[in-house]
Amino acid sequence: MTSDGGRSKERLISLFSGASAGFVEVCIMHPLDLVKTRLQLQSASKSSTKSEYYTGITDCMRKMYKNEGILSFWKGILPPIVVDTPRRAIKFFTFDEYKRMFMFGQAKANALTYSLAGACAGATESILVNPFEVVKIHLQANRAKIKEVPSSFSVAKEIYEKDGLGSKGLYKGLTATIMRGAVFNVAYFGLYHSVRDFSSTHNRNLGVAEKIGLGFAAGTLASVANIPFDVAKSRIQGPQPQLGKVKYKSCIKTILLVHKEEGWRALYKGLIPKVLRLGPGGAIMFLVNEYVAKFLMEYFK
Repeated sequence: MTSDGGRSKERLISLFSGASAGFVEVCIMHPLDLVKTRLQLQSASKSSTKSEYYTGITDCMRKMYKNEGILSFWKGILPPIVVDTPRRAIKFFTFDEYKRMFMFGQAKANALTYSLAGACAGATESILVNPFEVVKIHLQANRAKIKEVPSSFSVAKEIYEKDGLGSKGLYKGLTATIMRGAVFNVAYFGLYHSVRDFSSTHNRNLGVAEKIGLGFAAGTLASVANIPFDVAKSRIQGPQPQLGKVKYKSCIKTILLVHKEEGWRALYKGLIPKVLRLGPGGAIMFLVNEYVAKFLMEYFK
């Protein structure tokens, strides 16, 4: 096979293995993403009734189960499945492509290469997925029983007809989504690949358990690093505190406003469910991506 043919095969395998990683991770970890969003949407005011206000992860899950049913934990899962399958394909594929771009003539990638490639991959995927994120946040914020929740398509149609594709519609919160994705992937790819390369340099390949641990650490660090942007994104894309009045607009202004009104702790709302999701989720994605790619490379020799 020619070098061009070999490169094309690698690209196709990268896309498929990334898509597989995204699909598996979403199906397993979506309930924690929903809990994270519910907590992030709450402001400091406890004007809501006791039954509507969540005091933490356990309380949120208990009230959701009691008031909305077990299937409520998968509210809004269709947009992530539809988008995260190609999204993760794009994430891992573009990371590989950007990595080659940022080699700067070196024979081997380093931490800077991985970080820059991760930032660009995160920004690229964010631009593509923002409309799905807007729909997902609207669905996750809905506290009705699952049978009363509108479909993803009807929500997307309603947003489009009312506000269009722009900054008030399906591309609301784009800057926050980009910053969230870029910061996450700087830490995620940077830590994982740097530690893996360090280990191989010392003639030691990581075992499965070590890769799981490293993937968990990378996902956890990335979650801690980007959660203020995630909170801003949820506030901008979700229902506003007062009907008819837009309180949360731009990313940085939202972060500063939340900090001013609610304190720095509010910028880390939903951190525990986020870590519980993206810690193991990060490990799942790296493992599925790596082993599916390895299998396909062997199968299509």
